[in-house]
Amino acid sequence: MNRVLRMALVACFALCTLVLIRPSYGQVGVGVSVNFAPPALPVYALPPCPGDGYLWTPGYWAWDPDYGYYWVPGTWVMAPEPGLLWTPGWWGWENGGFLFHDGYWATDVGFYGGIDYGFGYFGVGFVGGMWRGGVFRYNTAVLRVNTREIHNTYMDRGVIENREDNHVSYNGGEGGITARPTPAEERVDSERHVPPPSAQQKDMDAARGNPEMRASENHGKPAIAATARPGEFSGHGVVKAKEAGGAYHAPANAPGEHGEPAAAGGHPGEAPAAHEENPTHASDLKPHQVTAPNTGNPKLDKKYEKQQQKLVDKQNKEHEKLEQQQEKDHQRAKQQNYSQQKQAQMEQRHAQQTQKMEQRHAAQTEHMQMRQAPPSRRR
Repeated sequence: MNRVLRMALVACFALCTLVLIRPSYGQVGVGVSVNFAPPALPVYALPPCPGDGYLWTPGYWAWDPDYGYYWVPGTWVMAPEPGLLWTPGWWGWENGGFLFHDGYWATDVGFYGGIDYGFGYFGVGFVGGMWRGGVFRYNTAVLRVNTREIHNTYMDRGVIENREDNHVSYNGGEGGITARPTPAEERVDSERHVPPPSAQQKDMDAARGNPEMRASENHGKPAIAATARPGEFSGHGVVKAKEAGGAYHAPANAPGEHGEPAAAGGHPGEAPAAHEENPTHASDLKPHQVTAPNTGNPKLDKKYEKQQQKLVDKQNKEHEKLEQQQEKDHQRAKQQNYSQQKQAQMEQRHAQQTQKMEQRHAAQTEHMQMRQAPPSRRR
């Protein structure tokens, strides 16, 4: 494949991936992939229901490629249609990364990873209320409702008996929830889904733009954990987190850490831009070359040069082999007409393969240079 054409395709795939890594409520399914787990769910109280017809939607950790994980507050929302219930979005470990599955509205509650979001969303279904005759009835054992103003209520304490709080925010992987979807939940997944109304989308956008919501700033304890209505981040309806649900740990180079965004192309789940420091394909790499030794001993220099040449030939052969393999992948993608998501996943895999190989080669070269350096210059 022509190098210029390939670079254009890489840019296209990277752009597609940039679309994928933004959680998209309009798309039900996988929205984002990250290579380290989201923080634990913070501990917070439920704000009072603002009025009849509002349904509770729990808070969750979302992802932004520049700032990392950020908290989208739980909030009360009017259902798009009578009879609809909210299935929260959830993180799950799949294919070597944490993938986000978007939330949606439907006539039943689907699988949300077994995550215990609290307030009726205890891992399976929703026990905070039910629809009857086009009216939502609130379970006051779970939800905070002013019964003097809202009369369509009932109390079922049985749904919270013997329940233990679990603040783990993801399914699968080390330390994750091990729940799997039931047949009923799988049926919901194949039924009609209604995307969240604009109010929920605006809530997420407002949270993304607020530095206090970022895990790198709040360390798992957001200043705004929940709100009475979407987007109302100030006033009496705002609830602060009581505490973080667990210790917050993120890689030192994670986006938003130390107050700096991640370098371009360095976001987990994003196909990196093609450049020498962060190559996307083996074809983007320059061939390895021998660095002429200069020990002051011509005989020793010749010996060292042969050693280097042997290593360089081996490394360049590995470059060529990986380039051929990736070229076959591109041809297969073209023949099978890969979707944008599948193309982006392929490009991400190529970037990981290429960078891993280059890191290994760099370590090999450094090791040889250290062995060939005069004793006074060795570490």
